[in-house]
Amino acid sequence: MKMVRGIRGATTVERDEQEEVKRASLELFTSILTANGLFPEDVVGIFITATPDLTSVFPAEAIREQEPFRYIPILCAQEMDVRGALKRCIRMLVLAYTSKEPQEIRHVYLRDARMLRRDLVEEGRER
Repeated sequence: MKMVRGIRGATTVERDEQEEVKRASLELFTSILTANGLFPEDVVGIFITATPDLTSVFPAEAIREQEPFRYIPILCAQEMDVRGALKRCIRMLVLAYTSKEPQEIRHVYLRDARMLRRDLVEEGRER
């Protein structure tokens, strides 16, 4: 039986430029779908945060431009500005129907964001 589960992920960009932020956001989103065997009809909604140093574009734009996800609710917000936190970071929570148990979910951390949840990132692949 499928249930709605939350799947987390994060990535970073080198520069606050529209194309780079959009490319990294779409890469993270598609990596989450692929790692968990999800299809567009499984996705219920997406919550995205970006650190305060990313202001060039809403990361959600990259996903909304993909026709299968055009009508999926996506919300962007600013991540808390915590001293010493990872810079230029995009975090994502995908809510999706899946038959996977919580421990089977593969959370995806790319680039420098891999350091955020070392407990969820296996060597050579995300968990």
